[in-house]
Amino acid sequence: MFGSFYQTLAADKLQPWLQYLPARLAQWERDLSRSQQQNYLQVPRALPEIHPSESELRQALRVGLPQDLAPGQEKMLLQLLLRLKPWRKGPLNLFGIEIETEWRSDWKWDRIRPHISPLADRRVLDVGCGNGYYLWRMRGEGAACVIGIDPMVIFLAQFLCCQHFIQDPAVHVLPLGVDDLPSLPLFDTVFSLGVLYHRRSPIDFLTQLHSQLRPGGELVLETLVVEGDEQTVLVPQDRYAQMRNVWFIPSVAALQRWLERVGFTEIALVNLNTTSLQEQRRTTWMEWESLADFLDPDDISKTVEGYPAPLRAVLVAQKA
Repeated sequence: MFGSFYQTLAADKLQPWLQYLPARLAQWERDLSRSQQQNYLQVPRALPEIHPSESELRQALRVGLPQDLAPGQEKMLLQLLLRLKPWRKGPLNLFGIEIETEWRSDWKWDRIRPHISPLADRRVLDVGCGNGYYLWRMRGEGAACVIGIDPMVIFLAQFLCCQHFIQDPAVHVLPLGVDDLPSLPLFDTVFSLGVLYHRRSPIDFLTQLHSQLRPGGELVLETLVVEGDEQTVLVPQDRYAQMRNVWFIPSVAALQRWLERVGFTEIALVNLNTTSLQEQRRTTWMEWESLADFLDPDDISKTVEGYPAPLRAVLVAQKA
């Protein structure tokens, strides 16, 4: 399954990973063979061979045109893609099929892109990449090699659906977590979007991100924050916006202090945005509960638990 990935490593400065990851990925494949989640991977394997006449990665994620499809292929493609619900990051357009994802991830990308170093010819790691939506947008900006990690098999399957048609050997998703990666400073840019608050030990997580960057490399961090000073950190009693796996939500000032402590410099807040009901919502491609269900119906400035509604910050920092 990962032969193309190993070929990429062998021909790149990421070659040191070959000492560590093949054994870890082989173990993942053995574990998957005993799991029902392997069924997700049947979807990209069942996709028809279609050669897109054009693809767009920079301004949007759009692959192929409706006229590229033979009779009956649109219905077949739609049925297969619907088997991979919920689709959370996007939107995507595959041969005219609009996948309206839960998140308008393109809006977040538009907020981030003007504030980061140009990605042309850079090696990029995206920690917690989901279905790889941002990987394609990064590749559209000219990144030389883009690798995302996320342990969710359904997200890997969604990525492989796009890769099946795009067939770009410089873009990969690995079903791993950051704990599985060797601490080797090989990347020019590391992204972590919407992950920090899910980590039980945020300082350790930031240290892991730091370890993946070459000296002078750039971290792009997006996470939930609350208002307050350097000592302000929200620790939910149980759930936050119905999520059980939210552990620490710092203020921007506290987060900047954390980043300084693990060795980052030139730390800048580049965007602060309250998540709207238009940016995160329920769709036919994600029919589960979404943001509207997580907020107090009488006061959407609060979650159903009474905490401040989701406020997201983007920070950019350098490794000295």
